[in-house]
Amino acid sequence: MTFEMLLDMAREACPQRQAVGSRNADRMSYADLARRAAGGATLIRDSDASHVAFLGVGSPVFPALVFASAHAGIPIAPLNYRLPAEQINDLLAQLGRPYVVADPEFLDVVRSAEVAGVISTGEWSAAAAVADEVAPSAVDPDSPAVLLFTSGTTSTPKAVVLRHGHLVSYVLQTVEFLGAEEDDCALISVPPYHIAGVGAVLTNVYSGRRFHYLPNFDPAEWLRTVREEAVTNTMLVPTMLARVVDRLGEDQARVPSLRAIAYGGARMPRTVLERALRAFPDVGFTNAYGLTETASTIAVLGPEDHRAAVESEDPTVQARLGSVGRPVPGIEVEIRSPDGAALPAGQPGELWVRGPQVSGEYAGSGSVLDENGWFPTKDAAVADVDGYLHVLGRVDDTIIRGGENIGPAEIEEVLRLHPAVADVAVFGAPDDEWGQRTVAAVVQRAGAELTAHDLRAWAKERLRSSRTPDDVVFLAELPYTPTGKLLRRQLADEFASVTR
Repeated sequence: MTFEMLLDMAREACPQRQAVGSRNADRMSYADLARRAAGGATLIRDSDASHVAFLGVGSPVFPALVFASAHAGIPIAPLNYRLPAEQINDLLAQLGRPYVVADPEFLDVVRSAEVAGVISTGEWSAAAAVADEVAPSAVDPDSPAVLLFTSGTTSTPKAVVLRHGHLVSYVLQTVEFLGAEEDDCALISVPPYHIAGVGAVLTNVYSGRRFHYLPNFDPAEWLRTVREEAVTNTMLVPTMLARVVDRLGEDQARVPSLRAIAYGGARMPRTVLERALRAFPDVGFTNAYGLTETASTIAVLGPEDHRAAVESEDPTVQARLGSVGRPVPGIEVEIRSPDGAALPAGQPGELWVRGPQVSGEYAGSGSVLDENGWFPTKDAAVADVDGYLHVLGRVDDTIIRGGENIGPAEIEEVLRLHPAVADVAVFGAPDDEWGQRTVAAVVQRAGAELTAHDLRAWAKERLRSSRTPDDVVFLAELPYTPTGKLLRRQLADEFASVTR
């Protein structure tokens, strides 16, 4: 089964139900979306390109192009439009000579690259609406469907190959067909080049839910759009949710239609989550943990889990508010030691996952799955006795101080509890005596007066002495990717030259 069939099923079942756009304008039904995809496939085939590249913000053009590429049997690669022109051209070069659909402001960047064709998003959409429809290509489910470049937070971006079977497996295992009500609406704020942006297209189409794009995130605009579009479901990365609750202050959000907020893409600070739960008391929260290489979500902490953690007096259950939940159907997990041995509950190690939605494949370098199909996530994790997964951070982030392994997340959670701390990142820096020392980079709240001594004393009261930061530095802001991932290595590199 290819993911084009997800749209076919929705079109057959509810052709006139609205699929994309505002409830008051730019309405596109499932029949319209399928028609646009079939016409767009003609344009793609005529280009004689081996790939489709999309360079633009979220808009109704993107889902039409996603399904048009599947209809044409050609994989699509959404690119990070926020990158410098040189890096965008490097990514295009990795795709050979792609057919490029770009927002008008990016056309000049693309025209300097070797491509099979370039067209603006508006021109492509208009042409696709009137183009002759072609029969769908006979596509093998094992053929590539989507290429997504990793964020490159720790290395050069690599193109993850997601095949039709990976994406369809994810959708079928996690979404009920036509499970949404006709007046449901999902607000998509994550960019198209994020795995959540691709997953949102497929899952909302399969569930029969209208989805609407907020192309450039702003907390005030997000709140206004939720109200005006009667949004019922949305997904935010932690930095977005933090900006929303900062905007609200101590007030509760007045969003009567909103029923569900999913969050993921990066570690969620517990302090932000607790504020969000107070700001949205009638909304169900879901932590969706996944990676690009796993075709989106592989573990979920659902609304009932959130409520149980908040209401329980059991420390183990309370701690689950900081977990990513349990694996979704079809996914197996193992926590492994450095020598590859599976570890029991309570012992931290590297998280490995296996299942039909797991790719673990990179263009040009092949698969990194082991001989039994397991994928190394490079995330350090620990499972409790009931299988709830706690992700501790990237394996490479572990600080080795005097032979002791220290995870930054534990220290960061304690420092964030200080009322003067707005944001914090902990990392290792070279040290002549200890091998590495722990450094805390701290952003203070506006008007706060905090010293390094004060914060170290706070940490020492709550952590073992070896986990108390050796150094505290104050910054105006921390470096993040646009999708909310902390650029921890960037911080570490800046301080690497300062040794003791």
